[in-house]
Amino acid sequence: MDGWSDFNVAMAGASAALAGLVIVAASVNIDKIIRAGTLTARLGAAIASLVLSLVASAVGLIPEIDPIWYGVVLTASTIAAGIFQLHAARVIVRDPEPAQRARAAKAVLGFLPIAAYLAAGIALIAGSDSGLVLAATGCLLAIVSAIVVSWVVLVEVLR
Repeated sequence: MDGWSDFNVAMAGASAALAGLVIVAASVNIDKIIRAGTLTARLGAAIASLVLSLVASAVGLIPEIDPIWYGVVLTASTIAAGIFQLHAARVIVRDPEPAQRARAAKAVLGFLPIAAYLAAGIALIAGSDSGLVLAATGCLLAIVSAIVVSWVVLVEVLR
């Protein structure tokens, strides 16, 4: 775990900053975002993904944390963030708007970091150091997917 401290410091800071920026950017048009059925759920899932990245990175900085406990925290946090993503996917799939394009891509994008973090948690609980690489992958996927979803939401709301 010691070799990952610089990465975790950088990712904790980036995740926290991005989550705050997304919330502030969304607040400018919050009334329009709330009226658009899928946008609220998608934005909530994106923020949950960034919070998951923040939690994973911050917990990875706890001195001498046992990798098994790190895996337990990752798994529990991933389940919590996954609930937001499941809700967003259901809202996207059930959206009555006929012009909804790329429903599958919209629903799947947010599951990429969830899948990586879940695999990381399970690997760490099982005693595999590959869980650390999977957690780093989850962190990067969370940031990229949250940025993409946030951009789409902020552009869509102005159409």
